This record gives sequence, structure tokens and C-alpha cells, in this order.
Amino acid sequence: MLDPAIAATRLAVRTALADVPDGAVVLVALSGGADSLALAAATAHEARARGIRVGSVTVDHRLQDGSDEVALAAARKAADLGVDPIVVAVSVGTEGGPEAAARDARYGVLRDAASDAGAAAVLLGHTLDDQAETVLLGLARGAGATSLAGMPPARQDEDGLRWLRPLLGLRRRVTREACAAQGIEPWDDPHNVEDRFSRVRVRERVMPVLEAELGPGIAEALARTAEQLREDSEAFADMIDETIEDIVEHSEAGIAVSAAALAANPPALRNRIIRHVVQSEFGVALTRVQTLEVARLATAWAGQGPLDLPSCTAARRGGLIHFTART
Repeated sequence: MLDPAIAATRLAVRTALADVPDGAVVLVALSGGADSLALAAATAHEARARGIRVGSVTVDHRLQDGSDEVALAAARKAADLGVDPIVVAVSVGTEGGPEAAARDARYGVLRDAASDAGAAAVLLGHTLDDQAETVLLGLARGAGATSLAGMPPARQDEDGLRWLRPLLGLRRRVTREACAAQGIEPWDDPHNVEDRFSRVRVRERVMPVLEAELGPGIAEALARTAEQLREDSEAFADMIDETIEDIVEHSEAGIAVSAAALAANPPALRNRIIRHVVQSEFGVALTRVQTLEVARLATAWAGQGPLDLPSCTAARRGGLIHFTART
């Protein structure tokens, strides 16, 4: 009989690949850990029957001694699974902290590799545990519903590349069990136990306390919360797309929004429209305090002057709130 963990990972990948055309190319982001190796093994198996070609991309961040050997070992394991591996070494910057900088470098490599290979999708090995940790970190930051929605199981970027997370409904222990059942020895990243990283502290300290004090099922509950908030965010996004066409117009060096229309909308939609307009036009994210100050130009107008925002200013002139690029 097929091991349950192997069956679970294969079913998850089969479902995720349902919309990928037969004969296409897909890439697996492969660190060499249990999650990505279980994903690579399941993808290689599911791809054969459909003629899908599978490659793996291992990014050597060069943040640890011997990282090049770790990357090469992961590539060899991928080859043993019937996957075409590549290894790319990168230089990681410091902007946003070590975790964010490494993530940005990694995704840059994955995008370039997908473009070079003409890949239809990139598969990422995030699990339900990763999703739960993401939600908890968002709660700690006081993030909004969009951030608390966590990682989507699938998304398509502006270039048409699909980013898939087939294992998002499986616990981390399932990937370890799948590797063990197939005789695959994963690499354990020492950074995964270094408590200088906030995600590690959530994983090693916070989650066990929550499970002990509130009972089992906390990770699943957090993942369900993310799914529900993602549904809400998608609904809001559709409402914004429908609304924004009627209330936004171009202005000199920026964009303008009807103050009356903003005031007529409920706060949740009003604030999202403001954030969406600034993000789309100027590529920056407003804080909640900044968003509420802009909203007051529509709801509590008393002649207050222009607001200085990241990359732009907001000022009310007549019935419009003008967002203008700063020079």
C-alpha cells in the first residue's frame, strides 16, 4: 500500500497542477529541506503521466559556511528523483532585514529561471505550519486583513507566471514522513533553529505554548482564518475594481479621487481604495495612520493643508483629493 504521507503530497501536487497544460515546464524551488524535497518527489511523479517537464532551482544564499555543498547536494537529490536541477549563487543584501533580503534574492532567481526555461509555474514548498506562522507574525505587527490572509495557494503575476503552493494544506510533519517513506534524507537548515529570527521564535516558542494552553488544532485554525480573510480580501478587490473606475481621474503629475465618493463608502472600502490608489500610482504602501489622515480629507474636511506621504502628497482641491508625485 502507498504510504499515506506520499499519497497526501502527490494528491496535493496533482490538484495544484490541474490547470497546468500537458507538456509544460514547471520549476520546483528546492532548498534541500523536507518540504521542498517532498514537493519535488511528488511533482516528478505526477508530471510523468502528463509529459510535464520538471526542473528544480536551488539558491545558494552564501550566508553559511558550506552552503555551496548543501546546494549541490540538493541538486543531486533532485537529479535522483528525475528532476533537472540548477544551482544559482546570489549575494544577499541587507534591506528589510536578513530574512526579507534573502527572500527577495531567492524570488528574483526563481523569476529569472522561470523566464529562461519558459516555465508555466513555479512550485513552492510552504506548508500549513508556514501559513499559521505567517498569520501570527501578521497579528504581532498589527497588520490588516490582506496581510493576515497569508500566502495564497496560487497566484499569477503580471508576466503570466503561476506561483503554486501545493502543500499549503499539509502539516510539516507530513513532508518529513513522505521523505522518510521514500528514503530521502533532507537537509536541516541551522537557521531554522536560530532564535534571532522572528519566525523561528514563533515556531519554537509561541506555537507550542498556544497548543499547550489552548489545545491542539491551533495551526489549522490559523490557516482557516487566513483562508477566510483571503476570500474577504478578494471580494474587496473586486469591489474596488468596480468602484475605482467611476471615482478616479488623472490629474497633473498624479491622480485624483472624488472626495464625495470616498465619504459615501464604508470605512473598510474607503481605506482600501486610498491604499490601492497610492500603491498603484506611486508604488508605496501607506500605514494605517497615513490612510486615516487621507480619509479625513473626505470625511472631516476643515480646510487642512496638504499631507506629506511616501513619494507623494495628498491635498483636497474642490471636490477632489489630488495625489501628486513629490519632486
